[in-house]
Amino acid sequence: MDEVFKALADPSRRRLLDSLNADNGQTLRELCAGLALTRQAVSKHLVVLEAANLVSTRRRGREKLHYLNAEPINAIADRWINRYDRGRVHLLADLKSALESVPMTESNEFVYTTYIRATDRQLWQALTDPAFTSRYWGASFDTDWQPGAPMTWSQRGWTGKDPEQVVLEAQPYRVLSYTWHTVDQAFADEFGFSTEDFEKLSQEPRSRVRFEIEPLGDQVKLTVVHNGFGPGSAMLAGITEGWPAILSNLKTLLETGELLPEPPKA
Repeated sequence: MDEVFKALADPSRRRLLDSLNADNGQTLRELCAGLALTRQAVSKHLVVLEAANLVSTRRRGREKLHYLNAEPINAIADRWINRYDRGRVHLLADLKSALESVPMTESNEFVYTTYIRATDRQLWQALTDPAFTSRYWGASFDTDWQPGAPMTWSQRGWTGKDPEQVVLEAQPYRVLSYTWHTVDQAFADEFGFSTEDFEKLSQEPRSRVRFEIEPLGDQVKLTVVHNGFGPGSAMLAGITEGWPAILSNLKTLLETGELLPEPPKA
């Protein structure tokens, strides 16, 4: 975590994170335009933020897009904050909330990168085997994981199947992508959605999620890209809160064999 604290210690780097929090998925040119810093200075700061995993990048044609990544702050909170007096760590807790609260921007894309001490095969199994997914996610999938194959999605007391709920891409140990689940009345009833929320969610375009796996020595880099949302998407707001918790559980399960403890009741 030394890299994280070093990165956050510089006010200019915090301003860059603030800029991405306000408008995620910016190019270097866009970041320079919004800050009173030279292109060279911004580039140097981004190198430090990327090294600390506070910023993730993706290519779109010739452009390199930068995304705020909350994973390091989640790791600090999950592994340390619950073990100490919370009165001494309000700053980290507030920062964690700020980094997770990425607003809906023009990119309408959620990007999250984490590093897990596991093999690419172990991670692939954790993403596809119902015995694994049900442990850290509470959801399971009935499919043969072939491109175009239908997916039956089960979570809690709800089971959903739809012709458009399919596997999009499956390159074992490297890439997995599928369309997001159907939002039907049974789903809304199971998860306690209001009539207003259900009507809004059910009318949104179907989003899609993509898992990118990259082996790095004794660990793997996992990047989750969830996109395809419409403007002002309620689903985007929901998955922005949900994915960090799911992926923290996944990382802990693979590295320790145990799930994260339930947070204490208020």
